[in-house]
Amino acid sequence: MTKEAETTMVEYRARDGAGAPAAAQQSATASQAATNRKSGTTMTGSRILVECLVEQGVDTIFGYPGGSVLNIYDELGRNADRLHHILTSHEQGASHAADGYARSTGKVGVCLATSGPGATNLVTGIATAYMDSIPMVAITGNVPVPLLGKDSFQEVDIAGITMPVTKHSFIVKDVARLAETLRVAFALARSGRPGPVLVDIPKDVTAASAEWSPDTAEAAAARLRDIEHGGTRHPTEEFLDKAAALIARSRHPVIYAGGGVISSGASESLVALAERLKAPVAVSFMGTGSIPARHPLCMGMVGMHGSKASNMAITRADLIIAAGARFSDRVVGDASRFARDATIIHLDIDAAEINKNVRTHLSIVGDVGESLRGLLARVEERRESEWTHRLEEWKKDRAPLRSFDRKGISPRFVMEEAASRAGEDAFVATDVGQHQMWTAQFWPFTKPRHFASSGGLGTMGFGLGAAMGVQMGNPEARVVLVTGDGSFRMNMNELATVANYRLPIVILLMNNGTLGMVRQWQTMFYHRSYTQTTLDRGPDFVKLAGAFGIEAWRAEDEEGLRAALDAAFARREPALIEVRIDIDETVLPMVPAGKPIADQIIEA
Repeated sequence: MTKEAETTMVEYRARDGAGAPAAAQQSATASQAATNRKSGTTMTGSRILVECLVEQGVDTIFGYPGGSVLNIYDELGRNADRLHHILTSHEQGASHAADGYARSTGKVGVCLATSGPGATNLVTGIATAYMDSIPMVAITGNVPVPLLGKDSFQEVDIAGITMPVTKHSFIVKDVARLAETLRVAFALARSGRPGPVLVDIPKDVTAASAEWSPDTAEAAAARLRDIEHGGTRHPTEEFLDKAAALIARSRHPVIYAGGGVISSGASESLVALAERLKAPVAVSFMGTGSIPARHPLCMGMVGMHGSKASNMAITRADLIIAAGARFSDRVVGDASRFARDATIIHLDIDAAEINKNVRTHLSIVGDVGESLRGLLARVEERRESEWTHRLEEWKKDRAPLRSFDRKGISPRFVMEEAASRAGEDAFVATDVGQHQMWTAQFWPFTKPRHFASSGGLGTMGFGLGAAMGVQMGNPEARVVLVTGDGSFRMNMNELATVANYRLPIVILLMNNGTLGMVRQWQTMFYHRSYTQTTLDRGPDFVKLAGAFGIEAWRAEDEEGLRAALDAAFARREPALIEVRIDIDETVLPMVPAGKPIADQIIEA
């Protein structure tokens, strides 16, 4: 075990400036002392865990049992009417399901795993959530405290392993500290820039007993103040005034909207500001859905696979309002030539993101929603101008519907036909690859939180678990998974979970017999050397789905796809449609890595 992990509360790498290690420690100490002064009910650690989860509003947990968490599962069995546990096929599936649940609901997702390999199987899911700022609490069991650090059976320093990819990693060695640690974990996951928190609980702590008392509103408020000590959620009046003055002087303003707009619930304010300024909105991948795709001011995705309208608007802007976005390399391209003629105003909750990738002229650190509303109160209504008309011309010049001389079904046709049947209230999850980009480009998202996809980490195998979490969080909604044959193979074991719980997810499996995005790079930049990317192997996905009791169809032409979609969307049962795509189909436009985003390839 690392030295840090041997403490009850592991020092964490603060990500959003909202709470230092000392603040979390002080919060836990002060609040626990207050709790100890009250008379409570004596409970085991496992029962305290359940009570705290219910207290935090948790209704669903995704997990997989094992020796170190048997006490917890015993208690979950006695409280099945209060907490719905979803048994996944693998711990990674549980972490992605908790992530999808959180992305689509805005609540904290919860996953549970045993010690050792069970805990390490969560790491990819935790890192995925961390990169995309998704609130999650991952609970792991561990060997009893006396066996920690002795290479015991199924022991691993999961707190140390996850420290770089969590807001905070805890290990609880005293049952008297368990309740407050859990409360701090949930507060951290939600506060500031959201993110995952890990709580590791040795087995003997789950068996030991301590007094437990319900949390109070006053204690919760004090805890949050302690955690946010040193940070702020409120933009300053001075900087809002400065931003409004810069906006007033601009002629070609653009709003660059990122995932922070969705996390802060600021989509309505974003659209209102865009309409008042007649400013186009270029969305990052994570910002998809922050403005309706068909809104006149929505230019589409910006960056490597962005639309010409978005990339040109950013390039020609004289002012950019970046809201809840981090200027990732896939958006910026060549940073030295990114928006060289623009004044950049950056609105973000996380001070660490300011000037990290792109130098900005003015930054407003605080809740993005509050910042946008503050700007709305300060800017004047604008009329349409020559800038507005130029944007319309760029929007008309779209990338080709598909690459030339291709067989199979057009990806755009797949997206448009599926979207028309799913309806605008549908939730869509994806894996990672070409199908992911086609979804972002062509699915007409109208609402925030309806698109669940791994952006920062780019996790293949994310989609099926995430779709399960989205469906559990939105049981009456239509949920669609768009995946590829490469990604789907990685976690297709979760078909067992989908079938067992009869989750009515429609799976669109776009099968081109290759790792499509990697092949695309090999075609363009590696002299067509297709090393280890052709997937000339099984399984027969239709038969595989049938083995799990899931009805499936194979579509090889447009007529077959229409018939399969009609059948799948006419029912409330799990369904899989394998869609044949040409092996050389490409995602266009594309900006080569390291090039300015105006240098787009639009033909294969």
